Amino acid sequence: MERDDFIEMLAREGFQTTVLVEREAGASLDDHAHAFEAKALILEGELTLRIDDKDTRYQPGDMFHLRANETHSERYGPEGVCYLVGRK
Repeated sequence: MERDDFIEMLAREGFQTTVLVEREAGASLDDHAHAFEAKALILEGELTLRIDDKDTRYQPGDMFHLRANETHSERYGPEGVCYLVGRK
């Protein structure tokens, strides 16, 4: 999906806040949750999310969706990751 199409989709789905997130190469975050729902589009690099003991790798053009308060961990690829995320 293209960035502009993604932003339009977020608006249609009621995501009012959009944030550009950049994470360093090889870094990670242990199990945590957010009080908001999140839908994101990977722009550059790679991100692996672990939810319910299942790893899913995301690369440029891929989207992921996290429910509010969904516990997950994150690992960033060898070049880090940059993604656009809508929150609500």
